[in-house]
Amino acid sequence: MSVEDELAELRSELRYVRDRLAVLDCVMNHARGHDRHDEELMASAYHQDGTDEHGPVVKPGPGYGAYANEAHASVFADHLHHITTHTCEIDGDVAHCESYVIGAMRARDGKDVHLIGGRYLDRLERRNGQWRIALRRCTVEWTSRGDTALLTSGALTGFIQGSWDREDPSYARPLSLAETPVQRW
Repeated sequence: MSVEDELAELRSELRYVRDRLAVLDCVMNHARGHDRHDEELMASAYHQDGTDEHGPVVKPGPGYGAYANEAHASVFADHLHHITTHTCEIDGDVAHCESYVIGAMRARDGKDVHLIGGRYLDRLERRNGQWRIALRRCTVEWTSRGDTALLTSGALTGFIQGSWDREDPSYARPLSLAETPVQRW
């Protein structure tokens, strides 16, 4: 293989790795925005004409965050969206992804946690050099419920408690033990 051919191959491989990371970052940033109720971060995961389908609710992607925050806050005290298995097929400027998601949602009464397993079926497109969601379709595969008694038992006293805003310690820059204020259980 000539040096030119090897460089061309390396460029192609590097482009693929950069695209894969950008696609995964988009999916992960959406989940982070969801759990921090950060509408701006959630909206940044979608193209302006993007669409989000969650069951019977189909919304413009950039506006999904406001709807989701209101819907979640009405029934949950907090929640975490865990992205697990993630596959991605890239063909030029289009990527088709399947991301497994486990949503853990603590009820407002603080007694129960609801677990919901499903998948995000996404079509992302690279436009103007940016990978964003053009279409997201959400599946639900299973649900489960458990109790959250451990949270109020005292066993977790002193652990950091997250918040649904930019006051959450994950936004602190630089993250500091002494200078980053936190709420604790």
